[in-house]
Amino acid sequence: MSYTESSTAGHTPAAEAGTVTLGDLTVNRMGYGAMRITGQGVWGPPADRAEARRVLQRAVELGVNFIDTADSYGPNVSEEIIAEALHPYADGVVIATKAGFERTGPDKWITNGRPDYLRAQLDGSLRRLKLDRIDLWQLHRIDTKVPEDEQFGAIADFVREGKVRHVGLSEVSVEQIERARRVVPIVSVQNRYNVTDREWEREVEYCEREGIAFIPWYPLGAGKLGHKAAELRERLERVAVRHGATPMQAALAWLFARSPVMLNIPGTSKVKHLEENVAAAALSLTEEDMGALEG
Repeated sequence: MSYTESSTAGHTPAAEAGTVTLGDLTVNRMGYGAMRITGQGVWGPPADRAEARRVLQRAVELGVNFIDTADSYGPNVSEEIIAEALHPYADGVVIATKAGFERTGPDKWITNGRPDYLRAQLDGSLRRLKLDRIDLWQLHRIDTKVPEDEQFGAIADFVREGKVRHVGLSEVSVEQIERARRVVPIVSVQNRYNVTDREWEREVEYCEREGIAFIPWYPLGAGKLGHKAAELRERLERVAVRHGATPMQAALAWLFARSPVMLNIPGTSKVKHLEENVAAAALSLTEEDMGALEG
């Protein structure tokens, strides 16, 4: 499965999987994750900056109107390239970013949820993305070294000040989501989740009940399930073959089918792979397929 042409008659490939709401915003459930338009170890610039810009531009052509990034990707590089490629942003395009990590080198991530740090990072994101307000700003991690209410309170201030429109959380439990919601409205949760790694199953169900978008990352990860994960991956490959699709496309289709609040953000640094990923929005799994992937 692949798309080689842009949209016609106002309908786009990314729209095939339907939409999800983020507060008062509506976006297509096929989004794009911009972590991979950086160097190795999510550090420094990408090997081909021009191709990274083309990926972003092609994503929008295909109807992707939700792009997820973070100040820590690069750091700063991903946000800078998004602005280079897409600013001024087309109507309806939502740029979501995150803060809460310090970077000291390739593959090195240090949690920092101090309010002054989060504020400085938010201001940096606004400058790099050339925005007056971030449509969706996410706390990349809750910092266990800082009282939660201090972190949530700072974010609520960002909203009151008009710098942030909507707030999301990442790698959080139901209990943490509920504590955050007492301080500031939460419209999205971004946790690792895929067909072979369902550690956050309870959080998916909670988000569906509460009308909160769930943004899975690592959509084709091996997970922590050992032989069980290997068996599931084999079944996924068989499902993909039945549909003339790739395993990644089948994995994305499973996520779409799993919950109506699922907002997929597969990432890539190549236009060809982007087109393959977006094509998964049109892939509908049968009940038999879904049954085969339970376990």
